[in-house]
Amino acid sequence: MRIDLGNTSVLVTGASRGIGAAVARAMGRAGARVAIHFRDQRQQATALAEQIGASAEVFQADLSRTEECDALWKAVVARFGRVNTLVNNAGIAISSPLESATGEWLQAWDTTMAVNLRAPAILSRLAIEHFRTRGGGRIINISSRAAFRGDQPPYLAYAASKGGLVALTRSIARGFGKAGILAFNVAPGFTRTDMAKDFLDEYGEDYVAGDIALERLTEPEDIAPFVVFLASGLGDHSTGCTIDVNAGSYVH
Repeated sequence: MRIDLGNTSVLVTGASRGIGAAVARAMGRAGARVAIHFRDQRQQATALAEQIGASAEVFQADLSRTEECDALWKAVVARFGRVNTLVNNAGIAISSPLESATGEWLQAWDTTMAVNLRAPAILSRLAIEHFRTRGGGRIINISSRAAFRGDQPPYLAYAASKGGLVALTRSIARGFGKAGILAFNVAPGFTRTDMAKDFLDEYGEDYVAGDIALERLTEPEDIAPFVVFLASGLGDHSTGCTIDVNAGSYVH
């Protein structure tokens, strides 16, 4: 089956590396015009845009800042005219042991929630307003198996933020489906990305590999096809669903 996303535009947050970069590449191969969001990695984002071709452009924003979330959306719409699909992929995972000083622990919690949950909420709100006047659209949120099975104690904020993202997705699906606005959740398990490096360094690859049912760790390219499929409209009647991509390490 070949998916054609020609004449559509997609915003992928956190697209300079990891899962976001794999999603952006897959969207570009399917014919979509791709807005590649990045925070700091301009060189990587620009190289990715060049790899995808003329249909891709880069947009910078620090999603921990509410005003920059708003500015990002407006910049993409101003440039592309219309966005058909929003992929809320950007996320952070800060190791914050309970033994940390209270202020330090709270700062890590607040920063995690700002990027992983508040920013997707802001962007989703803007997307819903945009989609309502244009016959609909799709929101695809990249959550985590941690939303369902929890995570290690230093990553309480990460798991909680991803759980909130699942609830946000389902609420959008229930509330706006009749307006043609669909929302989906893709929940990866442990995926080999730069963001996962700290966890690998701390716990070791054997620990992670022993937790999955397959022979190799999940790669970003294993996740991207699911996102493209959901963006295509072929899975619209699964709105509100969660697709597990975790190598059998957790099935809810």
